[in-house]
Amino acid sequence: MDTLKISLQIIIALGIFNVWFLRFSRATRYRGGNASNLKEEFANYGFPGWAVYVIGFLKVGCAVSLIAGIWFPFLTQPAAALLSLLMIGAIIAHFKVKDPFTKFLPALAMLAICLVVAYSG
Repeated sequence: MDTLKISLQIIIALGIFNVWFLRFSRATRYRGGNASNLKEEFANYGFPGWAVYVIGFLKVGCAVSLIAGIWFPFLTQPAAALLSLLMIGAIIAHFKVKDPFTKFLPALAMLAICLVVAYSG
């Protein structure tokens, strides 16, 4: 189980880093509403401008904690649990703007993986 859990931690972290560093200013087919970047996506959800930075800080911090959790396991469960809550928020935001189900998929997948990590002890 340790190898699987560590693999999932790395997958989660790389996914977060991809969205927040490599694709921050890029359009993707998963962006909420008709947004072409992350700031527009947050605006489409009705969030204030500062929210993108707070959520980004929390998500990236959790991703770093999941990587650090490979060596410091006490970090893993809280990071995965917080990311689970953030993913639930993302799903609610997609629902709020009436996105098609396909736009929910990355957040749903990430939520599922985070829950596995959070509950695997």
